[in-house]
Amino acid sequence: MRHVDFSPLYRSTVGFDRLLTMLDSLAQPEQTQSYPPYNIERTGETTYRITMAVAGFEEAEISIEAREHALTVKGEKADEKDVDGVDFLYRGIAKRAFERRFQLAEHVEVTGASLRNGLLHIDLTREIPEAMKPRRIAISSDSASAPKQIEANKA
Repeated sequence: MRHVDFSPLYRSTVGFDRLLTMLDSLAQPEQTQSYPPYNIERTGETTYRITMAVAGFEEAEISIEAREHALTVKGEKADEKDVDGVDFLYRGIAKRAFERRFQLAEHVEVTGASLRNGLLHIDLTREIPEAMKPRRIAISSDSASAPKQIEANKA
């Protein structure tokens, strides 16, 4: 795959730094993460939900942080001591730590999170400020601005 250099655009643009950085990061090969699996759902016109399968993790072992258009979910399993001399013959439930990052669009805020039945649900809402919403401008018809007729003098 060819690498595209966006550095010349940094010199001629103002205010697009975040966009160019995001394009630059997309152009670079990424190490694929498959753990933990997740879904991204649209639950309403402006609401979204990220659902992650975190079987075996407790609430205290998961941290969620939203900062500067990025959402980071980390999970670190506490050390489990062998209880009552139990020896595992096979351990299929993953115990490894994870960190998953999501890029959030502008004006997307995290509204809540819950952990039920091994699934972590993170609720998001997109709220556009009133100043940025489109608004209708009324057109007024003022009689004073109507074109005037020129009257000719009759002699």
